[in-house]
Amino acid sequence: MAIIYPLSLPTATRIRSIEFRAINAVAYSQSPFTFSGQVHAYSGQTWQADISLPPMRREHAEVWIAWLIALRGQFGSFLLNDPLGCNPRGSAGGSPLVNGAAQTGNLVTIDGCSASQTGWLKAGDYVQFGTGSASSLHKVLEDVNTNGSGETTIEVWPGVRNAPSDNSAVVTSSAKGVFRLSSNEQAWSVNEASVYGITFAAMEAI
Repeated sequence: MAIIYPLSLPTATRIRSIEFRAINAVAYSQSPFTFSGQVHAYSGQTWQADISLPPMRREHAEVWIAWLIALRGQFGSFLLNDPLGCNPRGSAGGSPLVNGAAQTGNLVTIDGCSASQTGWLKAGDYVQFGTGSASSLHKVLEDVNTNGSGETTIEVWPGVRNAPSDNSAVVTSSAKGVFRLSSNEQAWSVNEASVYGITFAAMEAI
């Protein structure tokens, strides 16, 4: 059977630790004489991550190794999320949908939420726009309240690059994004106790 990207993470073991990095394209220059500075923010915003797996025996390690090799370096892609951020801290009720086409950037208007909710989403919650290879992972930057019609505008990071279609679903539980490996070379270790060690780095697939 042909491999279809993006792949899902193996379930043989949980991730031991993951370090997310939020990268912004910002130019800053400072005068060496007055120390006054000039700053310019570009549109570039992206995720990077370093993933460490727990020590494991060959039974589970080979599942992960085969998965890594199946990505063929930076060619393939996979879905990744924050393992502890699957459930929103806000109420997140209703069936939220994108309210209007052609929305890009850091502000997105949605509807279909539970009406008149304070803290419908909380700062730090995750949302996902798109599905499959079009999935994108975003962090909510401010608490979100809804109006009496179940509408609201959320500020997210990174900004939306590819406008989701009108009335497309907004995922608030187990939100994921598409990532690819940061290197074309993958490695793993095996020690004298027959225990495998696996780590890998990833970046958002843009």
